[in-house]
Amino acid sequence: MKIRVGFGYDVHQLTENRELWLGGVQIPHDKGALGHSDADVLLHAICDSLLGAAGKRDIGFYFPDTSSEFKNIDSKILLQRTIQVLKDDGWKVGNIDSTLCMERPKIMSFVPEMKKVISAICEVEEDDVSIKATTSEKMGFVGREEGVNAYAVALIQKD
Repeated sequence: MKIRVGFGYDVHQLTENRELWLGGVQIPHDKGALGHSDADVLLHAICDSLLGAAGKRDIGFYFPDTSSEFKNIDSKILLQRTIQVLKDDGWKVGNIDSTLCMERPKIMSFVPEMKKVISAICEVEEDDVSIKATTSEKMGFVGREEGVNAYAVALIQKD
C-alpha cells in the first residue's frame, strides 16, 4: 500500500452581511467569511491538504476565483470534485486532521455535524475526520475577529 500526507491552509476575512460556513455547515453568527465561493475556510484547507498529498496543484488552480463558474459555489461541491480528482488517480482518503482558528463563535457544538458532512463526501468513517478549534488569544487578525483560518493534514492511500 502506498500512502502520502498533505498539508492545507486557508484564511478568509470576516465581514458583515455574509453567511458563515464552516465544514459544510452554516453557523449562526453576525459575520461571515468573505470570498468568491461560500468561503468555507475549513473545506478549502481540507481540499488543499488532499490535493497536496496527491502531488497536485492547489485549490485555486482547480477552482479559480476568476471563474464565474465558482462564484458563490457551495464548498462541499469543491470537496466532492477534489475527491474525484484523487479517485481518478486511484487515491482514497485515509484520514483528515484539521484545526479552525477563530475567537467566536464557539463551534464545538457544530463539530459532529461537520464531521458527518466531511466524512460522507470523503467516503470515510466519522472517526477518520478530526476537527479541533482554538483561538489566537485575542492576538492578530483572528484575535481582532477580522478573519478566520484553518489548517488541515490529510493522509491518502492507494493499493
